[in-house]
Amino acid sequence: MPMQPCLPRPSSLCVSAGRWLALAALCLAPFIAQAQPALAPADAAALAAAVGGPQRSASNRARDAARHPAETLAFFGLRPSWTVIEIAPGAGWYTEILAPYLHEHGRLYAAHYPANGDPAQRRARGAFQDKLRGNPGIYGKVVLGTLPTTAGFTDIRPAGGADAVLTFRNVHNWIEDGHLDATFRAFYRILKPGGVLGIEEHRAAPGTPLAQVIASGYVTEEFVIARARAAGFVLDARSEVNANPRDTRDHANGVWSLPPTLRGGDVDRAKYLAIGESDRMTLRFHKPAQGQ
Repeated sequence: MPMQPCLPRPSSLCVSAGRWLALAALCLAPFIAQAQPALAPADAAALAAAVGGPQRSASNRARDAARHPAETLAFFGLRPSWTVIEIAPGAGWYTEILAPYLHEHGRLYAAHYPANGDPAQRRARGAFQDKLRGNPGIYGKVVLGTLPTTAGFTDIRPAGGADAVLTFRNVHNWIEDGHLDATFRAFYRILKPGGVLGIEEHRAAPGTPLAQVIASGYVTEEFVIARARAAGFVLDARSEVNANPRDTRDHANGVWSLPPTLRGGDVDRAKYLAIGESDRMTLRFHKPAQGQ
């Protein structure tokens, strides 16, 4: 059934315009996604400084137009005083922004591949560790730990819990590896009540079969929301900040056909460069307080 207006026009009410607006807000509240308060001006300025800082590589800066880091982190409501766990940071694209932003008043944990993982995992973690050691003024306070593949972190234990767990373009890997549900439960356990789970992920068309999700790297928004809810999270809001309507999501090499991977080499390279990086969902959840 379509939603019907629950208020008559102001002209038919014997109330002031101000009271009508208050009634309207009350009436529409159930239909409006919970909004994260806007960043304070000082926090927004600090985030802009981190995004524009000299610690970022030129190649990473070049992707800002596709990845929208300031807008994405603002949507997650990130505060510089928070304790944040970045999940699967890879080579540190977002770490270059998070570390200086949290350096003075917050704390950043980076949950990477295990130190005793396979050779590729050990190389990736080692390169990330070298990055941290190479600039202690920026990364000296970052705590390196391990991505949870069971329902708990093994070596990341922030006192009092974390304010936020953030992950960017990783969920498809955890589906393929078979530990998505356990990993989401680990996130839930480590967050404070009210803590934020922020997810950015390549977005499949609704109804895409799981086998195609695994093969293509594109995940349906409904699947991610359902699995997060199963772990106990509440969906606050969705953002289209990382949407890309040019992405048809039907490429020969899945999402890896697109930049920055360009797995097909020179085959259709111009086409994929014109599409740009993938169409992505951006979701914000929270861990409810006890009794909520």
